[in-house]
Amino acid sequence: MRLTAAEHSKMTTAARDVRPPGACVSLFGSRVRDDLRGGDIDLLVEPGVVLDAAQQVSLRTRLAARLYRLLGERRIDIVLAAPGAADDRLIVAEARRQAVELVRT
Repeated sequence: MRLTAAEHSKMTTAARDVRPPGACVSLFGSRVRDDLRGGDIDLLVEPGVVLDAAQQVSLRTRLAARLYRLLGERRIDIVLAAPGAADDRLIVAEARRQAVELVRT
């Protein structure tokens, strides 16, 4: 995983600050591969509860804002998916396949 200890700690703090109960936040994409360089930060957030559309937008916005405050302006992609539920989106399947868990409540 290509995160410094400080980045990992800050991402964990941000996720703990804004996640709903029972949530899991995982890193995926290029940052989980040690053989690559650069790249944005891709996070898969699987809330432990069902969220309506407004709650999803709020969660994504609060997490991104908290990460920007802690890490500085970076490209951050946040994908939300219901934990354990079928999801037709290819990005969710790939994120789940690569996921490196950062936080789970």
